Amino acid sequence: MAEMKDTYRHKGLRKKLVDEVRAKGIHDEEVLLALDSVPRHFFLDSSFVEIAYQDKPFPIGSGQTISQPYTVAYQTSLLQVEKGMKVLEIGTGSGYQACILEKLGARVFSIERHHSLYLKTKELLKAMGYRVRLFYGDGYKGLPAFAPFDRVLVTAAAPYVPPALLEQLKPGGKMVLPVGAGDTQVMKRITKLDEQNSSEERFGYFRFVPMLGNKAR
Repeated sequence: MAEMKDTYRHKGLRKKLVDEVRAKGIHDEEVLLALDSVPRHFFLDSSFVEIAYQDKPFPIGSGQTISQPYTVAYQTSLLQVEKGMKVLEIGTGSGYQACILEKLGARVFSIERHHSLYLKTKELLKAMGYRVRLFYGDGYKGLPAFAPFDRVLVTAAAPYVPPALLEQLKPGGKMVLPVGAGDTQVMKRITKLDEQNSSEERFGYFRFVPMLGNKAR
């Protein structure tokens, strides 16, 4: 693992990125503050630091990407996280989104189905000092042993709202996920009203890598 340094230059690039994300319409200052405090360059293998602070997604191996910072901020804003909340994240990936959630004071439980990515991210987050609880498994099944959750965030394209995830959400809890089997997905926020009922809000269109079932090595 590369030596981790967060210099004044990195911080300057990060501030510019935050200004760019704000200019695109993200006004949740808590989320922007979290974006400003998590060193995104730690999550990329590239030695070209500049690319880490462009508002773009980048490949991280296993056919996965680190999401565009704007998308991370958008989903996080919709989730309306409060300190102390239990948050289930589906699709750990690089771990960047999980760290943003922890910066907001959430207790984060995150599932990754690519074993090599799970191991790599677990090592990285430990080295960074984050206390995210990582699990290798099938995101469609969630984590019933740790349910219920205040919030659920899905960071991959789901063809439908997985019933197990809705089940593991507390009444009054919210789930944010991109839904759609095609090239683009609609961002949805599901609010669980009680054990039988939920409401749904629709937001913009995005592109995510597909959410895959079963464990894969």
